[in-house]
Parts: sequence; structure tokens; C-alpha cells
Amino acid sequence: MPNYTLVMGNKNYSSWSMRPWLVLRHFEIPFTEHVIALFEPGHDAAIRAFSPSGKVPLLVDGDLRVWDSLAICEYLAERHAGLWPQDPAARAIARAVSAEMHAGFMALRSAFTCNIRRRTPTTPTPEVQADIDRISQLWTDCRARFGQDGPYLFGAFSIADAMYAPVCFRFQTYGVDLSGAAGVYLATMLATPALQDLSRDALAEPHRIAKYEAP
Repeated sequence: MPNYTLVMGNKNYSSWSMRPWLVLRHFEIPFTEHVIALFEPGHDAAIRAFSPSGKVPLLVDGDLRVWDSLAICEYLAERHAGLWPQDPAARAIARAVSAEMHAGFMALRSAFTCNIRRRTPTTPTPEVQADIDRISQLWTDCRARFGQDGPYLFGAFSIADAMYAPVCFRFQTYGVDLSGAAGVYLATMLATPALQDLSRDALAEPHRIAKYEAP
């Protein structure tokens, strides 16, 4: 059996750490988590003791260290069945929408920082609204094309859902309402046990990062 350790930032703030954590938790892959409180004294050195990139998350598997959330998820998918859709077309689109999340939506990320414990209804700027509209379109299209066999983007929960989980929490934090299939998917995600577990842990964290707590 693998002996994974996931080195990660605060669950409340570290959206990139959240993604592989959810994959590991949802698929019941045993792992140990090592949480480093971001922006606390010594946090850079604590991360660099594990990660050559100086960033979290990082997966430790014996002598192997894999950094970057999507690379970690791909590595896990090569070792554990069912993390991507089985159908080749669905799998290709799942990878495409995951890559789009990985590289895009900068306006939304900048304006709507990750803070699971907050509730701060906010009117989006036009740039942020454009990102919201694109995400809503992606969710709606994936559900229509590939979601017949379950409630997630490609039916069963996959890496693609984990990639969009931080957006779900952001929409909850900033009061973004979605209609139709996208709104149903958002509610489904927020009720998913792995997301509920992470949210519960985030609410219990004692760490506070001032710049993410300011109005």
C-alpha cells in the first residue's frame, strides 16, 4: 500500500491544497496530512523543507515528491482506478475543463479569495462576472453531455469536480447565485461529504491570515 503524505496549506485559505486533499478523501485513499500555516513566521522554510517549488501542495510517496495540484491528481489517477471518467471522450473533456480551471479565471481568483468561513455577499465586477458565466456554462455543458449517470460533472465524482471545489466555496462565501443545472451542481458539491469534511476542518482552524480576513 502507498504511504502518501500531503503537505498542504491552511484548509480555509489554500485552494490549491484543497484539490488533491478532496481526491484523496473522496476516494478513500489513505494518506497523512501535514498542514503548514501560511504566512506564519518560518512558513517559507517549512514549505521548502518538503517542496522544491517552495509552494504547496506537495505529495510525498516514499522518495518521490510531486508538486502542483493537477500533477498530484494525475499521479494518483495513474495508481488508483476511477479518478477520471472511464469513457475516452468524457475523460478528454474532464482533463480540458480541469486544465482551464488550473490556468484561468484570474479575475475571479483575485477578487474572490478563498475563505471558507466567511460570508461576504459581493457584487462582481464585469471581469469577475465573465468568469462566473464561463464556469456556469462549463458546469451546465458537462452535466448535459456527461452527467446522466450521477450528480457530478461527469456523473461520478472525479478529479474535475475536485478542481472546481474551491470555486464552489468561493461562490458560497461571496453570495454568487446560479440558476438551472449549474445551481443544482453547486448545491450538490457543497453537500458532498468530502467537501463537508474539509469545511468542518477549515472552520476549526485557529490560524487567521489578516489580508484574507479584511473586508
